[in-house]
Amino acid sequence: MKPLIVLIVSFAISILAIKIIKKEYDFTLSARIAMAIMLVFTAIGHFVFTKGMKMMIPDFIPFKESCVHFTGIFEIIMAVGLLIPKYQSLSGWALIIFLLLMLPANIYASVHQINYQTGTFDGHGLVYLWFRIPLQLLFITWTYISTIRM
Repeated sequence: MKPLIVLIVSFAISILAIKIIKKEYDFTLSARIAMAIMLVFTAIGHFVFTKGMKMMIPDFIPFKESCVHFTGIFEIIMAVGLLIPKYQSLSGWALIIFLLLMLPANIYASVHQINYQTGTFDGHGLVYLWFRIPLQLLFITWTYISTIRM
């Protein structure tokens, strides 16, 4: 829920700031700025909630802590890439693939009731998927519209 709030608030602020600065609306730029801010916000979680995020990775995957840190760094790189015109399309495709690859981790966490913030097994469970899957699809669509289909 927090990433969605960050995305929407950042989008609204970006729209207003760009309107004031450029004297016109630029919704795709505002959308990319908002997605970049949201990615930095979620990337911070990879370093603050490492223990819980490691729990979201199935046991057969090695180097869990490194994976969590790598994905956090990747999110920051994608955030920067979305804001550089030369790299926005490449970053958009990479982010879409990343979001698709992260969905199984979210499903795994829900099935095992993992609370990534506390690193415990008292999470929301399968009910969370009713929110998370549409949210992931929103992020994918948002990325596609603001970076690829311009």
